Amino acid sequence: MKSISGKNFAKLLEKRGWKLMRINGSHFIYGKPECIERLSVPIHKNKSLKTGLLRHFMKIAGISEKEL
Repeated sequence: MKSISGKNFAKLLEKRGWKLMRINGSHFIYGKPECIERLSVPIHKNKSLKTGLLRHFMKIAGISEKEL
């Protein structure tokens, strides 16, 4: 699986219609009006997201590996 930073994943979410709701420290919380789920994306400089967390986010957001 391709690694991606939290910053780049946040940009991808915004392109897919997710809105930044609030920021709590270094975690950016995204949500969609029609979706009850929230994503708390850790943004620590350009550090890559861990594989399990990235897969979890991709599953919730409906993003495939090809889109990374």
